[in-house]
Amino acid sequence: MKRPTQQIYSNYTTEDFAVWKTLYNRQMEILEPSVSSSYLDALDKVNFRANHIPDFREVDGILNPATGWGMEVVPNICPQKEFFQFLSEKKFTATCWLRTMAQLDYLEEPDMFHDVFGHVPLLSNTAYCDFFRGLSNIALEFIDNPTAIDLLSRVYWFTIEFGMLREKDEVKIYGAGIISSHSETLNCLNQSTVKLDYDVSVMMHTPYRNDIIQDKYFVMNSFDQLYDSLPEIRNCLAQMVG
Repeated sequence: MKRPTQQIYSNYTTEDFAVWKTLYNRQMEILEPSVSSSYLDALDKVNFRANHIPDFREVDGILNPATGWGMEVVPNICPQKEFFQFLSEKKFTATCWLRTMAQLDYLEEPDMFHDVFGHVPLLSNTAYCDFFRGLSNIALEFIDNPTAIDLLSRVYWFTIEFGMLREKDEVKIYGAGIISSHSETLNCLNQSTVKLDYDVSVMMHTPYRNDIIQDKYFVMNSFDQLYDSLPEIRNCLAQMVG
């Protein structure tokens, strides 16, 4: 299916608004007691709400003054080099199409709810953005080495997508892959899932699958911890690929 390459707000249908509202309300019902306060603060900053599909121009108008970031519309998953290049320029690539009501619980490719609801609010958080951009700069340095990019993708997966955060002795959610998924949110809160302290080396040696519910999550102490670990990420990567 051909996907849009720009957001034309007037093209959203009644079903699109119903899908956004349904997903938003369903997620917030289980997220509010378990998601990071940083995400809730960020959600308020970007003014996301159930009855309004985010308008990217409005979002840019909030992100640009706050952190210098903005959004770049892409039709599908962006190629790695292009994806990291955009991130290094403080541009987050996002789709602008929504799944159908029949696809609420499973989608083979990321749609706007994952990209925007999951990722975008925290782009108003400076410490988070500094790590995100730093990770992309490392990726560009090793972009022609598939082994290095595969190892770095593990860091991205376990931090940006499925990371958890320790707040006041409680483990909270902040990763976009959890935040945008009803089943992942419920799963990560289950006591049976493994919670590992943030460790760059362990993370790089931990493979993942993107077609199943996760069975382990890494827990960070803060976004500052992530940013401060960037030199270690680069050094570990250099040592492992030679």
